[in-house]
Amino acid sequence: MTTTDWARWAVPGAVWGTSFFFIAEALEAFPAALITPMRVLFGFLTLACFPAARNGRIEKVDRPRVALLGVIWMAIPLSLFPFAEQHVSSSVTGMLNGATPIFVTAVAAFMARRLPRRQAIVGLTIGFLGVVLIALPSGGGDNSWFGIGLIFIALVFYGFALNVAVPLQQKYGSIPLMWRVQGVAFLLTAPFAVPTLDDVEFTWSAFGAMLALGTLGTALAYVTMAANAGRLGSSRASASVYLIPVVSLLLGAFVRHESVQVLSIAGCAVALVGAYLATSTRQYL
Repeated sequence: MTTTDWARWAVPGAVWGTSFFFIAEALEAFPAALITPMRVLFGFLTLACFPAARNGRIEKVDRPRVALLGVIWMAIPLSLFPFAEQHVSSSVTGMLNGATPIFVTAVAAFMARRLPRRQAIVGLTIGFLGVVLIALPSGGGDNSWFGIGLIFIALVFYGFALNVAVPLQQKYGSIPLMWRVQGVAFLLTAPFAVPTLDDVEFTWSAFGAMLALGTLGTALAYVTMAANAGRLGSSRASASVYLIPVVSLLLGAFVRHESVQVLSIAGCAVALVGAYLATSTRQYL
């Protein structure tokens, strides 16, 4: 990988590390059900500015898979995170997202029906232990465990989504693909937001957080991740999320002044080691 490749690889993780901070800020003014349709709408409008998004054409045979991506990569997981962050801090949410490569690798092995190499299996085991260490001190009450459960469900969907996205990105490119995926996600999530419009307590700071979440965390990061998955493979591309825990932890602790347990930080380090081992080698025997 060249220096440019490494820079592109780092973009999604660095940007998504800020996303959980922006979600927490947006929840100060917007209901959780409104966060996802707003962010995907801003992302959709951002990508619409590029002619490649509008001019690209998806073959009829692939449209169901594009729609599927809209469901499993955006509509469902992106809807889960705002509700999760009502019960779990943004820093813990970001640390748990560092385990995404573990789920991607496990799903890739399941879809390929091939046993991962020994190093990958060791990495998956270590990574799972790290996730448990992050979750344990954060789940002191029922609500907290409920939020952590929502995050785990979202990560499972991410594991499937990245593996589905690879052949589509290679065939159509990132911008045309993600523009349509975001359009599907908006159509699916918008109806659930309408009943909550009366609960909005608008502030410009929260709106600015939503704008950043849409243009950066939904348009830029997803397009770059899809491109990386097509060029590098789903497991290696997903390793960019190693950066999410670092960024989210710093923003949560020093900007939002969230308390973070030492055991969670240790678990984050363990999970990242496991994710590295699981994705740094050829995946299958």
